[in-house]
Amino acid sequence: MISVIIPAINEEKTIGSVVTIAKANPRVTEVIVVDDKSFDNTVSEAKLAGATVITSTKIGKGASMRDGLLVSSQEIVVYLDADLGKLNADAINILTEPLVNEQADFVKARFSREAGRVTELVARPLLSLLFPDLSQFAQPLGGIIAGRRTFLQKVSFEDDYGVDIALLIDMHLLGARIIEVEIGEIVHNMKPWHQLTRMSKEVSRAILARAMKLSRTSLDDLETISVIRDYMDDAIRDTIRQLRKMAVFDMDNTLLQGRFIELAAKSFGFHKDLIDIVTRNQDSYLITKHIAKLLKDKNIADLLSVADAIPLVDDAAHVTKVLKERGYVVGIITDSYDCIANHIKIKIGADFVMANELEFSQSIVTGEVKVPSYFCRSDTSRCNHNFCKSNALLHATVAHNIDLRSVVAVGDSENDICMVRIAGIGVSLCSSNEALKSIADYRIDEPRLAQLLDFAN
Repeated sequence: MISVIIPAINEEKTIGSVVTIAKANPRVTEVIVVDDKSFDNTVSEAKLAGATVITSTKIGKGASMRDGLLVSSQEIVVYLDADLGKLNADAINILTEPLVNEQADFVKARFSREAGRVTELVARPLLSLLFPDLSQFAQPLGGIIAGRRTFLQKVSFEDDYGVDIALLIDMHLLGARIIEVEIGEIVHNMKPWHQLTRMSKEVSRAILARAMKLSRTSLDDLETISVIRDYMDDAIRDTIRQLRKMAVFDMDNTLLQGRFIELAAKSFGFHKDLIDIVTRNQDSYLITKHIAKLLKDKNIADLLSVADAIPLVDDAAHVTKVLKERGYVVGIITDSYDCIANHIKIKIGADFVMANELEFSQSIVTGEVKVPSYFCRSDTSRCNHNFCKSNALLHATVAHNIDLRSVVAVGDSENDICMVRIAGIGVSLCSSNEALKSIADYRIDEPRLAQLLDFAN
């Protein structure tokens, strides 16, 4: 009788409970999770809970919603968010009752939560100006909805943050009977701060595009819209300035235009040994231990001379300075050695380093290395690796009392994937790793960091 569709990306912690609630409803005949190429265990958790899982044809919530509609079979369709940490067990009945009783064609959920900035500063003012009949809705940008297939098949699913407001307007323009129902309190992840400006632009674009098709806008309206968006941008910037923020960088091939251990291998003549260690071992801990032995009997001056021979990304110091002026704590998280990372930290003016600790005696490398516990997997880890930079990042955010959503993480390789994925803003820099590029929020394809300043406000 009812199809439930759940667009999802990297929601392994909540997707199972959302699917379970949907499956428990006797009216629900199918639960379809449309996975947006998640990098975590979202797919396995959804399948374990009993959902049918398909992969979205295109990155973006709107595409996932459209794909789910195409493969679903029932006349009544419910869309749920995948990140719901708390949802009323009766929510699906509340959403669909007006449809079952022929009282509505499209139903939006109203729930107990303070309206977000984009709703208050962009959506509501624009709806009041251009679509006043819709300004009554408490959560016009909410994604928890239900509708008749016959109506949903006639609307356009935007591929960005404008999808939910666009559906509301399109349903209104189709003459659908629209009501809003109270489903109680929900708990879900708030949008990261860096996405608010983009969200406001995409929401306003969706509203304006539909108004212009109806010739509902004048030059005065456009001027008002511009003022609204400028106000939103200013409000976001003011909020961001008050946040505690962090920027973390990988070192090799990110801050440095090369890898320390590779140049050391060539300089000290152990390149073949290095290749043997990497190819013969799968365990990153063992690789780290074995490579350290290759540096035995080298002194600190030998190592720093190798580091100095690798050029820095030429604007690293400047970008670090600007980030710190904007209130960022700047750090280096690397699986290289602390003596090298601290040397680079001083060069660029960073605040902290998290790295493997190479052991010295009388300034000579002993061949031993300590892997700090902050790299190790714990109960708070966000991945399944025993040793991972993402664990170090979590440790750093706790130590500096900074929300993970207020972190920018930059890396280039497979070892950076988890760190980049869990940060509020994940950036791939000159990466050849397709997995890293696919999960990063931004890609920089030249060895310069200046582009960071465009979105790290």
